[in-house]
Amino acid sequence: MTVVGWLQIILILAAVVAFAIPLGAYMGRVFAGERTFLSPVLGPVERGFYKVSGIDPAREQGWLAYTLAMLAFNAAGFLLLYLLLRLQAFLPLNPQGFSGMSPHLAFNTAVSFVTNTNWQSYGGETTLSHLSQMAGLTVQNSVEIWQAFRDGYSEAVIFGEGDVASFLTERAEEIDQLAAGS
Repeated sequence: MTVVGWLQIILILAAVVAFAIPLGAYMGRVFAGERTFLSPVLGPVERGFYKVSGIDPAREQGWLAYTLAMLAFNAAGFLLLYLLLRLQAFLPLNPQGFSGMSPHLAFNTAVSFVTNTNWQSYGGETTLSHLSQMAGLTVQNSVEIWQAFRDGYSEAVIFGEGDVASFLTERAEEIDQLAAGS
């Protein structure tokens, strides 16, 4: 291994050690529902989104509304990913000039990533633009984290524990603050 390789390893380890304690403390405050240094900035933004979306964070969301919202969210994710894969030839961040995926392959890929099976029948680096990989596939993989929150709470609702509105409001605040702090 070269000196540069060793320096890169040392730099990454130093960064992990340097950020572990402050980030852990920040995450602890977020998950405990405490005010953080980002609360004055993110609080008004979050309340604005709630207002525009017609969401009352203090109101309970029933199982039917919850299910429909989940299905609508996944359908929108599918449609956006499908369009991104089909239209990548006309979108930015395509230095190799890749054409759009065929309809059946774009459909298969979008369904696969939205359902978290991540099955691929193509070579990502020889088929997909940077934008398709970054804003399409990577976003869908990140959404899996949010879906884990959803699935975990769904079990609690099915077994009669908890309050949907409180859980979703708290998770939204935590995700917003963690995303902004990273």
